[in-house]
Amino acid sequence: MLDLNHIATNAPLKIIIGAGQQAYLGWIATQREQLDLLNRDDWAASLGTRRADALLCEHVWEHLTEEQGRAAARTCFEFLRPGGYLRVAVPDGNFPNAEYQRMAQVGGPGPADHPAADHKIVYEYRRFSRVFASAGFIVDLLEYCDERGRFHYNHWNPEAGPIYRSLRSDHRNQGGQLGFVSLILDAHKPALPIHPAP
Repeated sequence: MLDLNHIATNAPLKIIIGAGQQAYLGWIATQREQLDLLNRDDWAASLGTRRADALLCEHVWEHLTEEQGRAAARTCFEFLRPGGYLRVAVPDGNFPNAEYQRMAQVGGPGPADHPAADHKIVYEYRRFSRVFASAGFIVDLLEYCDERGRFHYNHWNPEAGPIYRSLRSDHRNQGGQLGFVSLILDAHKPALPIHPAP
């Protein structure tokens, strides 16, 4: 369970899910033992009636099946405040680099610091977007490769949630060459309920 007693109730609540070694100023880093994406009761016990302003999750969703990913998206949606967002990154199934795809593939092997043996899925942008849209989120793609392997970048602010494995931050992207990219999106919870058109 996550202890939020030290966070003022009027302070923004920003949580990193599955943080690993990530630690950013103003963000609460959590591990699976504290806040499990697949255990809604963890979230209810930790947050109670509070709702997060922002959630950040880098290279975790690929460790879930698609069905689990959809359930996790619903949990995040429930525990975000209206107008809040989830920034999430996963390996990009359309990145045209054979070694990258070998490392990211279902079953591994993965890099030494991030074993891929338990990767359950490798997403491309359309499928990944649908996971979050199905939970009620409005999806903005930030970085992704299309079906032809062309890289697309939409300006985003790392202060709203840093992603290391991204165009600007990853040390493998140098000299105008892409060495490692992620499929990155923001999933926004609408500020007001969306009612279907008559």
